[in-house]
Amino acid sequence: MATIDEVRSGISQANTKASESMGALQQARQSIEEAQSMLQSVMQGSSQNDVEQARAHYADAASKVEDVQQAVHAAIQAAEDVAARL
Repeated sequence: MATIDEVRSGISQANTKASESMGALQQARQSIEEAQSMLQSVMQGSSQNDVEQARAHYADAASKVEDVQQAVHAAIQAAEDVAARL
């Protein structure tokens, strides 16, 4: 069985790794939002329904990435709460 210090260390390492993913997720969300903006800019005035559908897919993708960011943040917080109780 692991000691309390080993558990705290493991939680800290897990949270560090999870925190690293937050930067990548933020970058991904920004890139998706930029792609959406670019598409909207170049297709402005177009009456093609596919453009709106593509824009909606980009918006949905960005929203899902944000959901993942929130889930990772919640996981980090929960793990920190466990470490604080040890």
